[in-house]
Amino acid sequence: MRSFKLKNRTPNRRSIYILPNIFTTLCLFFGFYSILASIDARYSQAAWFIFISALCDGLDGTVARMTNTTSRFGVEYDSLCDLVAFGAAPAVLVYLWALTPGDLGPHYPRLGVAAAFIFLACGALRLARFNVFAEMRDPGFFQGLPIPGGGLMIAATVLWHYRPEHESKPFSFLILGLVLALAFLMVSSMDYVSHKNKLLFRNRRPFETLVVVVLFMGLIIAKYRSAFLPLGLVYLASGPVVTAVRTGRRRREARAAVPAAAKEKDET
Repeated sequence: MRSFKLKNRTPNRRSIYILPNIFTTLCLFFGFYSILASIDARYSQAAWFIFISALCDGLDGTVARMTNTTSRFGVEYDSLCDLVAFGAAPAVLVYLWALTPGDLGPHYPRLGVAAAFIFLACGALRLARFNVFAEMRDPGFFQGLPIPGGGLMIAATVLWHYRPEHESKPFSFLILGLVLALAFLMVSSMDYVSHKNKLLFRNRRPFETLVVVVLFMGLIIAKYRSAFLPLGLVYLASGPVVTAVRTGRRRREARAAVPAAAKEKDET
């Protein structure tokens, strides 16, 4: 009689790993579709597709952490998709919407191309730096503006300006300044609060915070086209403020550590 030896089999978890990557692929798809909408001059739809990409980008990380299926492949794949959805798609959108040679005038025929490329290149550098120093950074803070934040700011600007009842050209040089400022913030060393920051969930006044959140949600629902840009500007301004606060705290800790070290040296 032939005996069969049962092998220890581990559960097949490939289906679980597929789930977060599906959301990552959806992020890529909507970013690609945003580019197609921009080419067809459907700028409002292109902006909304970038927002949908951001939603999918947030879900893939949440699903991966909830199912304990984070992997190096997922991190790299997410970065590649982010470059398309929040780098290439916003760059194409803002160029075709407000930075073409006809918008900036005949004296600056390549200025819009240069600005859109600088935004894309700085987004790529931002992602590369994030991946290289991911294990060394404070998970509660981002170093530099996250590339989704830069892409969403461009999409929010388009939605703020666009009105179906009347079509007017944007002030192209102001948009140009915004694009270059976003590019600078992405590669800067300013600290931006991450959604993983524990202080966001450690609140001594939860009821008051909940009321503020409800008011913000009501503002978004009532003025869904106009609410995103002010919120984005607040987040942009939070970077220098958070950086100044953290820098001041580190300096105070350093000054306090010097007398303590000297006292300890005298005692020994």
